[in-house]
Amino acid sequence: MEQRSQWGTRAGFILAAVGSAVGLGNIWRFPYVAYENGGGAFFIPYLFALLTAGIPILIMEFTMGHKYRGSAPLTFFRMAGKKAEWLGWWAIFVSFVISTYYAVIIAWAMKYTIYSFNQEWGDDTGGFLFGTVLKLAETPGEVGGLVPGVAIPLLIVWVIVFIILFAGVKKGIELANKIFIPTLVVLFLIVVIRAVTLDGAMLGLNAFFEPNFEQLGNPKVWVAAYGHIFFSLSIAFAIMITYSSYLPKKSDITNNAFITGFANSAFELLAGIGVFSALGFMAASQGVAVSDVATAGVGLAFVVFPQIISEFPGMNGLFGALFFLSLVLAGLTSLVSICETYVAGFSEKFGITRNKAVTFGVGIAAIVSFLFATNGGLYFLDAADYFINQFGVAAIGLVEVIAIGWFFKKLPLLENHANAISDIRLGAWWQICLKFITPLVLGYMMFGLLKMNLLKEFDNDTTGNYEGYSDAFILYCGWFVAAGALILGFVFTALKWNKNTDVDAYQHTDNK
Repeated sequence: MEQRSQWGTRAGFILAAVGSAVGLGNIWRFPYVAYENGGGAFFIPYLFALLTAGIPILIMEFTMGHKYRGSAPLTFFRMAGKKAEWLGWWAIFVSFVISTYYAVIIAWAMKYTIYSFNQEWGDDTGGFLFGTVLKLAETPGEVGGLVPGVAIPLLIVWVIVFIILFAGVKKGIELANKIFIPTLVVLFLIVVIRAVTLDGAMLGLNAFFEPNFEQLGNPKVWVAAYGHIFFSLSIAFAIMITYSSYLPKKSDITNNAFITGFANSAFELLAGIGVFSALGFMAASQGVAVSDVATAGVGLAFVVFPQIISEFPGMNGLFGALFFLSLVLAGLTSLVSICETYVAGFSEKFGITRNKAVTFGVGIAAIVSFLFATNGGLYFLDAADYFINQFGVAAIGLVEVIAIGWFFKKLPLLENHANAISDIRLGAWWQICLKFITPLVLGYMMFGLLKMNLLKEFDNDTTGNYEGYSDAFILYCGWFVAAGALILGFVFTALKWNKNTDVDAYQHTDNK
């Protein structure tokens, strides 16, 4: 059996797993999802989704990686042969696509960290982002030229990622997370403490926490909870399988999963408090309702928050820089984990060294990422992000739990493996969640998404497509990207494993 890299400490693994889970979405997506889906009442379906889908799938992927000791494709191959390997490659190529545009958003945050010191964005923060920073093209699909103001920080992002990944698992990824995650928590705590002391903060917190229990009868709220938990925890990205494959033989799988899951949720709650305190301050200062300023995603981070920072009663530059630096750190820990999936996969499939896999895999991702640093980059990013998440990550998760639970029938085997080394023993609840609850919810979610996209049911007056994009743009920037990841999964499965990779290792334990 081949020698495999290992984490230096249990804390190193947990920090890396938390670092992967805690990303940009925790800060700019969760607060708004909770707000528009029942406020305080949303925490009921959120917690239910965490305990019936998030943590159970985390346990499953941690156990798979730990038992079969491989990247996602090798883990699936060792578990069920060629008929399963494609699932691992599908997840890897979804991660590859995500890494290409995720790096660009981190580059924006780097720029805004510097802009914060003198609030360079001025009064028109939207015009500054789309005009001055991104130099956005007028028509979706128009590439235009490279935008130096985005390309330069993007290059810096990739240099940092290369350095961390070249250093390896213990001296690179583990060390980086031991530095980045505590720093992120401290910086963001400072931002949150300042935000809750602002005039109007209670207005925002009341909007965030005030429960609307009537929403609990709305199926869309429960689907939103499951959807967010799913995307938030980095499951079905091949990440947690890869990371857990570096664990020592004696590792408490279930405890690690619970710690990772609840640590991620704690940061999301902290982000919600900070974001809505700031939104309450902005609403109060403008004399409008919180609903008039509440938003999510790019608009929240790079349009609304600069407005809030400009209105801060003192030390604007410092707190602006802390906020955007928090985005940079959260993004980097997630980006490193995403890249590690295909570094491990390429290294094992083709029998190449880690450094060659980093150079080849991350090098190609970096080159592709510069498409999103062009004048039309934001349009390409938006479409790719929507389709690769909805019809990549969510679809993989659905297929994964159905395949492992019903076709490969590996849940009892995985349960025995986890129970043999964990303090918290799994029982019938774990298998029920993975065989019934999660597939039903994800299936319902996927059906709704397919229906909405195929029947063009988006609420706009132009094309009926997502964001009103043209049919051609949706086809080649959306559907083709999502389908391409799946097709490449089958292509790489057809390739032979390098003879130096012991693909049959660990299979002899399947009947124990």
